Amino acid sequence: MMKGKKEAMGQRGAARDCRILYAVVIGVTMGIFWAYLRPHGFFRPATPSTLVVDRVGGATSKLDGAVLGLEAKVAMLEREIKRLENENKELSVFKIKNDVLQQEATAAKKQLEALSPSVKIGPPGTVKSIRTNPKVQPDDSVNPKLSALLKKIAVNGELIVGISNNNVQEMVKIWFESIQRAGVTNYLIVALDDEIAKFCTDHDVPVYRRDATIAKVQADTGDNHAISGSKFHLLREFLVLGYSVLLSDVDIVYLQNPFKYLHRDCDVESMSDGFDNITAYGYDDVMDEPSMGWARYAHTMRIWVFNSGLFYIRPTVPSIELLDRVTAKLAKEKAWDQAVFNEELFNPSHPGYDGLHASRRVLDFYQFMNSKVLFKILRKEANFADYKPVTIHVNYHPDKHARMLAIVEYYVKGNKDALKHFPDGSEW
Repeated sequence: MMKGKKEAMGQRGAARDCRILYAVVIGVTMGIFWAYLRPHGFFRPATPSTLVVDRVGGATSKLDGAVLGLEAKVAMLEREIKRLENENKELSVFKIKNDVLQQEATAAKKQLEALSPSVKIGPPGTVKSIRTNPKVQPDDSVNPKLSALLKKIAVNGELIVGISNNNVQEMVKIWFESIQRAGVTNYLIVALDDEIAKFCTDHDVPVYRRDATIAKVQADTGDNHAISGSKFHLLREFLVLGYSVLLSDVDIVYLQNPFKYLHRDCDVESMSDGFDNITAYGYDDVMDEPSMGWARYAHTMRIWVFNSGLFYIRPTVPSIELLDRVTAKLAKEKAWDQAVFNEELFNPSHPGYDGLHASRRVLDFYQFMNSKVLFKILRKEANFADYKPVTIHVNYHPDKHARMLAIVEYYVKGNKDALKHFPDGSEW
């Protein structure tokens, strides 16, 4: 009996030992299999390469954030600069308006003083005559279409007016681009043909289409002179409508706003063909005639002519009379319009002739410069290397387009060699 129990217990112990052995074998096998599939276990440790990627990624993220922040600041600064530029333009316009109002107030005060009832004359130096003539009363009925256009374009009742046909299209482009670059918006082209009118319209340039009235006597004086002579007739309507005009040839480059440099105290302010203080502003020229003995020296007053390609004219009675006189003379005589313009401005009354009582001013020849001053003098002077004129008129040279391009290169684009290869004068 006891022997049977022992045998039964021995069989159960053997069975248990077999199950434990099987469990160990299965566990070891599964461990080897799992170790093969997941050598790093359930949680993969951070390797050096992973750490590097994480760090670089973090740094890149921070750098991207910094770049985005910098771009936002730059954009903000650009908006602020744009705002300040717009404010500066507005302030510039207000300044010109204020200057004009002050000039008009001063002129009105002088007119009132001169027209006041007779008073006792003060000490020397206190007596002043009228130079700033009053403006005419505007008459819109003269040209309603032009009047409506000028009301949109003019600023302070004044504007730049250029007159051109399609023969000088390349120069017209340099002309209006320089005006725009100078910040001037009150300008207009009087187009003498459909081609130049379309060209201006395509470039968003204010344009007024008008046929030129050229006198028969001027028909064979050359295209430029014939058109130049007709401008006095065309200009009359602007003045009768009450507008002051800076009449401008298209062979002029604008580098600054010219309205900031006008005085508005005379009927006509004009650039000069003179090249220094003496020739531009007048001098005592002495003629020597030895045969006269004691009276051999005769003193004369001379001034180089006003340039009829750039002058500011106010809407006054003497100004309109000047235009009418020049137009009438050019209709009867084969003459150069600039010569006639100066004769009517300067010739005094004498037997058989009543002189024009128009006040006049010579503009600063370094500000409103002719091309003789630039190419013969100024470009060679080191003291003027950084000087910028208001306008430069290529009136002394026939290669106008090339010199206008060179002026833009020199003063706008900063090419200091742009003017060097041109001769002082013209090459025949």
